[in-house]
Amino acid sequence: MVSVKVKDSDLRNAAAEGIDSFVGVFVNAIKESIGGELNAENMPELGVEQITLLAYDILHGEVMDGGFVQLIHNGYGGFIFFNPFAKVVRGWGLNDLAALINKAGRLYRKTRGEIECECTDEEFMAMFEQHPEFDDLDDKFVENEERWTAEIAHYIDEHIDRFAVIEDQ
Repeated sequence: MVSVKVKDSDLRNAAAEGIDSFVGVFVNAIKESIGGELNAENMPELGVEQITLLAYDILHGEVMDGGFVQLIHNGYGGFIFFNPFAKVVRGWGLNDLAALINKAGRLYRKTRGEIECECTDEEFMAMFEQHPEFDDLDDKFVENEERWTAEIAHYIDEHIDRFAVIEDQ
């Protein structure tokens, strides 16, 4: 397993900036430890909770930018919905996020063939109108994102050793 290291001073500075920065320190450290991007080759080098944090980062970025349709179209559906992501975040105490992921996963299984296909930008934009079933899920994610990120930050803070080793300068 790869060693993920975070400087104590970076952690203190990030904590002072807010929850997004605090979580970001761990996300960035995990990414740095595996060469910048999670893939099939380096995934076994990480623990389940580290992978789950990277999955949340991907989920967060995609859904906040373009919703679940974008997440699926960009090829992350299988990673989010066919792995134990929902189970792990439920273990972190985020029951409503896990329920949302499970609901989106059921829709993913029904629509993936249509959404994951190669298409033009115009065809991609049309997918949002063709798949309004994701609208409420997108809205729920956006409405709860700040709280969920805060809960994840709290979980990380309570279980830092599962995410990184904190180093003094």
